[in-house]
Amino acid sequence: MHDGDLIDLDITGIAHGGVFVGRHEGRVVFVPDTLPGERVRARLTDTRKKSFWRADAVEVLDAAPERRRHVWAAADIDVAPEDRPGGAEFGHISLDHQRRLKERVIREALERVGRLDLPVDVRPAGSSDDPETPDGTGWRTRLRLHVDEDGRVGAYAARSHRVIETPDAPLATTEVARAAAAVRSGEPGHLDLVQPADGRVRVLPRPDGSRSRPAPEVVEERVGERTFRVDAGGFWQVHRLAARTLTSLVADELTAADGVDPDGLHLDLYGGVGLFAATLAQLGGASTRVLSVESDPRATEHAGENLAEWIGARAETARADRFVAALAADASERERERLARGVVLLDPPRAGAGRDVVEGIAALTPATVAYVACDPVALSRDLAIFAEHGYLARNGIHGVDLFPHTHHVEAVVVLQR
Repeated sequence: MHDGDLIDLDITGIAHGGVFVGRHEGRVVFVPDTLPGERVRARLTDTRKKSFWRADAVEVLDAAPERRRHVWAAADIDVAPEDRPGGAEFGHISLDHQRRLKERVIREALERVGRLDLPVDVRPAGSSDDPETPDGTGWRTRLRLHVDEDGRVGAYAARSHRVIETPDAPLATTEVARAAAAVRSGEPGHLDLVQPADGRVRVLPRPDGSRSRPAPEVVEERVGERTFRVDAGGFWQVHRLAARTLTSLVADELTAADGVDPDGLHLDLYGGVGLFAATLAQLGGASTRVLSVESDPRATEHAGENLAEWIGARAETARADRFVAALAADASERERERLARGVVLLDPPRAGAGRDVVEGIAALTPATVAYVACDPVALSRDLAIFAEHGYLARNGIHGVDLFPHTHHVEAVVVLQR
């Protein structure tokens, strides 16, 4: 068969990355915009490999009971595949079932990559006093729009860099969606729309090839009663409820795992502007020694300001791998004693921490490791390395659905020796 041919497929599984799995004459075919239990008609798009093909779903022949009208009409199955925008690849699935699928993805990654059998749950963001919206929309406080050479503004078509003009942005907050709709043109590159705690949306142009950048605006984000300073274009969690949800979950899990020893030395690796370092310091008390480590100097500067109320907290600019290696080599006996009573919290990027960082952490012999992950495969690989050094999950994996209607999921796990 060749690219462009139509085939009928029974969808039986899900793969990491938001695509689903069918088989044609024994060969795996990866297909987006469907879900397990469906029979679909698909157009082949990549038949180069013998081990698997790729295809686009063009018609649902037998729908699963969990299928819904897509929350983003522009991405629904009745739109030509090449014209569907990316970024909401689970938007055609009921919200509860999306979370069951994310549990399955995490569990299968643990089994396949980490050779681990752990309980997994995935919960919505928010709490009873500030819940997720019933339909899982309206959560993005940060949105990126792309601008092509002709000045068109919109999302990328799924799995491409072709800009599609779309009339709405249902995953964004009302204010961000309104600001996105008002943008009509721009220089080639992209535009970042950011809504911090004050509610006002900033539109930050990022033209291609631009060497000069305006001085960053510093904005404030709030987590409960606490305020964090961060550059408008710097990293902050995208979901309006994410920071509060994650810090509450981390705090609960650490409290259940013997808490934060005020006499220990605690590390927040990939610390950003000090969000989790503040959680550790709050749990340990005013004089608790907490060190936030972040490679971005601007974020480190803000972390120092955000942690100023704790006399034992400080922020350092360094790469996590180099910092951990140097600390393992140079720590004094007293520091090693305090590290052995401490918590190492890590919140790495999508690629995960990797063997060097994990083994460096294990060499410090902390009492507890708290891992906040945004990629199930990278998490599973790192947990397997931690297990080699005697660090095991005390209470399973807690997923948080910080990205409804997409395949992404955040996870928190606490490890102890």
